Amino acid sequence: MSRPDAKYDTRTPDLGERTNANQLAAGKARSDDSKEFLLGVVAMLLAALAMSISPSLVRLADVGPFASAFWRVFLALPILWVWMRYAEASEVDTPRASFTLATMLAGVAFTGDLLFWHLAILKTTIANATFFATMAPLWVVIFGWLLLRQRVSKATLLGLLVCLAGGTALVVQSLAFNPSRAVGDGLAIVTGAFFGLYFLAVGAARGRTNAARVTFELSIITSAILFLVAIVFEPRILPQSASGWCVLLALGLISHAGGQGMLSVALGRLPTVFSSLVIFLETIAAALFAWILFGENVTLIQALGGIVIVAGIWIARPRTQ
Repeated sequence: MSRPDAKYDTRTPDLGERTNANQLAAGKARSDDSKEFLLGVVAMLLAALAMSISPSLVRLADVGPFASAFWRVFLALPILWVWMRYAEASEVDTPRASFTLATMLAGVAFTGDLLFWHLAILKTTIANATFFATMAPLWVVIFGWLLLRQRVSKATLLGLLVCLAGGTALVVQSLAFNPSRAVGDGLAIVTGAFFGLYFLAVGAARGRTNAARVTFELSIITSAILFLVAIVFEPRILPQSASGWCVLLALGLISHAGGQGMLSVALGRLPTVFSSLVIFLETIAAALFAWILFGENVTLIQALGGIVIVAGIWIARPRTQ
């Protein structure tokens, strides 16, 4: 016969029950972490794909490199503002610190990235420009250690070296010294340094602010600086045709709102160095777009280089316990 007060049993759970509860909680935490990691990887892949079309679009624009950089960011602002308002209305508990130091530094770093990037695209091959620009992971490791004393695992360093080898294979045919492309290659290297700083700044900003606000606010800073640069150095900043506007609109919506937006999402869920390695996929997609639009052929060695990049990303992936 059961006790009358059985339903009010307040006995302390035994060791086995506590162990099972702890295991369930740990399993749920691992499941949540896996979902966040997967979401971050998907966002990073979408960011790489969206940004990979930008070199081809810059070449098709009928305005100068500084003007196209300005329009790229400025035309994305309305979409980014809507995204920010929607995100903060649906997730009222998310942090939303406004114009943090990290966000402002991200805006300045992205300005430098775009200024040198758009110039490089016009002065060297798309494959070269994209490869040197996406060497950002190397700069993330260097700046992360010099400025933040961040250390990376041996697996991450090995993955970085493998990705660099694959990226080199992608551009091996055009890496031979060519005086006509040397300036463009140098500009692309500087772009990679600014892109590395951008990764670190956005990663820091995401600790206090949601992805939508970070992307919108850094874009305000970037567009303001780029407008001043375009006014001073460009003979004209307005496109001359409907097709010109369409190209700039595609740059704004796809490459900036889509690419940088997804990048901000990913950097809130993935380690910064690993995220920067995934962006190497932009090199593969950019080479394919250049092949389709401008006839810059993809050889067997370049295709193998793309496979090596994927292998490097896999090697560097974060391990879960």
